[in-house]
Amino acid sequence: MTPDKDFWSGQRVLLTGHTGFKGTWLALWLERLGATTFGLARSPDTDPSIFNLTRPRLSSRIGDVRDPRVVAAAVELARPTVAVHMAAQPLVRYSYREPIETIATNVMGTANVLQSLRGQTNLRAVLVITTDKVYANPETGEPFAEDCRLGGHDPYSASKAAAEIVTASFAESFFGDGAARVATARAGNVVGGGDWAEDRLIPDLWRAHATATPVVLRNPGATRPWQHVLDLTAGYLVYVERLASGRDAAPAALNFGPVQGDTRTVAEVAEAVLEGLGSDTGWRLAEDGQPREMQHLSLDASLADRTLGWRPKLGSGEAVAWAVEWYKAFNTGGDPRNLCMDQIARYETLS
Repeated sequence: MTPDKDFWSGQRVLLTGHTGFKGTWLALWLERLGATTFGLARSPDTDPSIFNLTRPRLSSRIGDVRDPRVVAAAVELARPTVAVHMAAQPLVRYSYREPIETIATNVMGTANVLQSLRGQTNLRAVLVITTDKVYANPETGEPFAEDCRLGGHDPYSASKAAAEIVTASFAESFFGDGAARVATARAGNVVGGGDWAEDRLIPDLWRAHATATPVVLRNPGATRPWQHVLDLTAGYLVYVERLASGRDAAPAALNFGPVQGDTRTVAEVAEAVLEGLGSDTGWRLAEDGQPREMQHLSLDASLADRTLGWRPKLGSGEAVAWAVEWYKAFNTGGDPRNLCMDQIARYETLS
């Protein structure tokens, strides 16, 4: 499905995490749909930064969701009809270095946002973005459905599982009258142009290509649910539309991921990206002593198909190809904002 411009035109959207990779893509699409967007996030922490390069047209407030006063002020300014909470510490390996910061951001940050949204009389829907890593993972390779047990081995995964529980608690305790629906969205490994975060595969490959050095892979045989940022962003937008239409219109949690069987290993994706970039640097295996990461991760997104009519328009191979296309154009002087807007427009035409 493609987002409904008639719904989004004129909506007042609070978007936390708007300066990040996914947040910027969502802000640009909201701009195209005619929404009035208010962003709250920390300053971009990468250089280059897709947010700084594309400059979405929105009211941007720089602040930390760990500070309840900052969050309350942003909510009062926005007076939102819709809220999408993306602000997070999103990196597994960073969470091993900074577990307290990760937990504070992902758990208390979520609680602060939900607390500040209480009493917003025009609010219709709240979507909290978590991750596929919220599930307790026994490493069987079986896809996780929404009713699978929550868990988390590393601090990042545990903090996001806790954010799920916090969100469900607030939904039942403070949004139970049905005036505004509160839900969570769980998604896998997202690829697309303009991601320059540390410890992510395609940004690492782009940097390796730029410096003509082999990329270091920690888990080349690991499988992940690869999907393009536009497939995921479309899912978020359509989910919010359905949540805003009524209390029983959609489940309180949904997975968004590739169709079953569309899986690729880290090494397979790395080799496809390097080939697409025209790089012959190759890759090498990381040395021992790396923090533990799951080998197999797969999502069952059939509930999103049944309830929203959502399924990815881009297979994993196409998702990687679209990302490579963006980076190649950027490397040769393409305007990042135009590159994003052009891909959004092209995505909207796909059946």
